[in-house]
Amino acid sequence: MAAVLRRACSGVSSRVSSLSYSQQRVLNTGGPRRSVFQMVCSVLEICRSFLPRRRTLPLLLVTGGGYLGYQHYKGRGQPEEGAPPRTASPTQVALYHSFPTRLLSRAWGRLNGVELPTWLRKPVYSLYIWTFGVNMQEAAVEDLHHYRNLGEFFRRQLKPAVRPLCASSCLISPADGRILHFGRVQNSQVEQVKGVTYSLEHFLGPQRGRSQDASRSFQDLLLSSPQNDLFHVVVYLAPGDYHCFHSPTDWRVELRRHFPGSLMSVNPGVARLVKELFCLNERVALSGQWQHGFFSLTAVGATNVGSIRVYFDQRRSTRLFDL
Repeated sequence: MAAVLRRACSGVSSRVSSLSYSQQRVLNTGGPRRSVFQMVCSVLEICRSFLPRRRTLPLLLVTGGGYLGYQHYKGRGQPEEGAPPRTASPTQVALYHSFPTRLLSRAWGRLNGVELPTWLRKPVYSLYIWTFGVNMQEAAVEDLHHYRNLGEFFRRQLKPAVRPLCASSCLISPADGRILHFGRVQNSQVEQVKGVTYSLEHFLGPQRGRSQDASRSFQDLLLSSPQNDLFHVVVYLAPGDYHCFHSPTDWRVELRRHFPGSLMSVNPGVARLVKELFCLNERVALSGQWQHGFFSLTAVGATNVGSIRVYFDQRRSTRLFDL
């Protein structure tokens, strides 16, 4: 090692001495511009001698491999046309299912019930508004100091004029959210997002008072007439949305059922990955009749939103805090 260091040092000293000699000769024979130019060229030549030689083949392999890897990663999020969407494997779903989402939601619910000092309310709520894009101009009370805790702010009311109801329609949206999917129910399967379905029977559970004819599908048993068809709509409430839901039509509730379950996120990104996500989460299903036959409204819980309170039936109330 010492010999190698000596050789390297001697090589450097010889290059430096040759540079000094060439500089002297230039200074004696040429003008200042020529000497400066030759000095720069000599320094660059010395630097180049210390750099490793270019290896074309490894460079091409690394560059090409990186490009192919990028194209493969890019193509993962763009399935071929007509191909079924990629969903999480049962192992991945079980791993996510094992997360203590109920414990986290319970802790978040306790935190939401803590009364904030008046001076702290505006900065805390302003951060929430900025993070989730809350439109406070639509709130019935715009003064942030009015809300004693995060729970009250989360359940804030809207001004009556910001969501006018259509008097000529027999059906309106039950919640102030974003429609993820809507359409016709086919083969007793409902789409939570495009291409990802869940079982309607698993979601609603057995319907009391319905015929149990094994030769007919669950969907057919719900219909009062063969000429009727069954449709569905999935409404997603983001953290910044108004989180109360209302009756979408004039109907009669005949069956109320609470399904304990997980509190996994219902974000559209998660809904695309986890098949039957809404069947795994805690929910309250209301079923009954309206003017055209069977009607159902189901509220599904999620992470940090694990309580569903049905105000017309105080017996049906899950914990944590209200939707």
